[in-house]
Parts: sequence; structure tokens; C-alpha cells
Amino acid sequence: MNRFRKYCPNVWIAECDEEYEKGDIIILETKYGKEVECEVYNFLGNTKKDTETKWLYSIVRLEDKSYAERKAEKYNNAAFRNRQKSDEKWKQGDEAREFLSLGEPIKVGHHSEKRHRNLIERNRRRTEKAFEYMYKAKEQESKAEYWEKKAKEITLAMPESLDYFKHRLEEAEKHHKFLKENPKERSHSYSLAYAKKEVNELKKKIKIAEKLWGSN
Repeated sequence: MNRFRKYCPNVWIAECDEEYEKGDIIILETKYGKEVECEVYNFLGNTKKDTETKWLYSIVRLEDKSYAERKAEKYNNAAFRNRQKSDEKWKQGDEAREFLSLGEPIKVGHHSEKRHRNLIERNRRRTEKAFEYMYKAKEQESKAEYWEKKAKEITLAMPESLDYFKHRLEEAEKHHKFLKENPKERSHSYSLAYAKKEVNELKKKIKIAEKLWGSN
């Protein structure tokens, strides 16, 4: 059975029982037993597991939506449902609105007292629920927005990351050189060190991306 194997943070590769060619479509199984269709990209080497040889490949998942997209959809749907529940409670809270808007006092001892008090209590609970659902919806909308942004990020798990990080490296090296030649332009004493650190981190990412997605 072909399985997912963690290669580096946020990057999963295929660990296979047999050899494949670039472009082959294979099925990988997650630790939860879910089967995922993937396309083989680059051969990364062999490894031994329980005396058996395994083949390692970088892969592109062929799912319609990424993990981040699915999370965003989940929270958007939940927010929509809670918005609907909130609106429903607001509408229910309008029970006998015209009567209550008159400010009619509760007639203590009158046969209407219990009905009047129950009406006020029902509307109070409905209003509380309306706010509760509304706050839940806002929280879920915030989470959906976060995952929508994550879905647009380019990471090492994507073939396009190689060109993306190469471009970022060019910009980072220009920025580092500028700060090195123009000390007065540094916003604080660590500006040059931070710029150099970014260059080094991007070089590391490019090295990984070249192995995963470069031409072998």
C-alpha cells in the first residue's frame, strides 16, 4: 500500500511499495484510511522499511480542493447556518411585539399575569440565543477568512514554489545589498541581520523545492 510520509514541515511525499514514473497516477492512503489520488512528480530516493525497499516520490494531490479550501468551506457553511439560526431567533423574539411595545405593565394577580411573564421570558431567551448564534457565526467567519488566506499561500508542497521562492530570493538579496550599502536606511540595529537571515532561509527552501519539483 502506498502511504503518505512527512518530508519536511507542511510537505508530504509518497512512500511506495513499487517503482513509478513521473506523471503516473497513484492512490495513497492516509493514516485514517482515506484514499487520495495523486500524481507522481520526482523520485527522491529509496529507503528500507521492515527489510523491504520503499520508493519515495514528491507528489501532487489531485483533489478538487486543498485542505485549507476545505477548512474555509467548512467554517463558511457553519457560519451561514448560525446566521440563519440567529435570524430565526430574532424573528421568534418578535412574538407579540406590538403588545409589548405598548409598555403594558404586568397585572399582578390577574389571570393574564402568568401568560405575560412567560411571553417576556420566551422573548428574552430567544434574544440571548440570537446573540449566541450571531457570535458563533462571527467567530466562524473569522476562521473561514484565515483559511481562505492560507489557501492562497504558495508553499513547498506546490510545484510552483520553486519559481516563487527563486523570485523572492532575488528580491531579498537586493534588499540585503541595499541595507548593506546604505546603513542610514536601516530601521533598527538588527535590520541587516534580519535581511541576511531571510536570504539564508529562502536559499534553504529553494534547495528543498529543487529536489521536490526541479528537473531531474
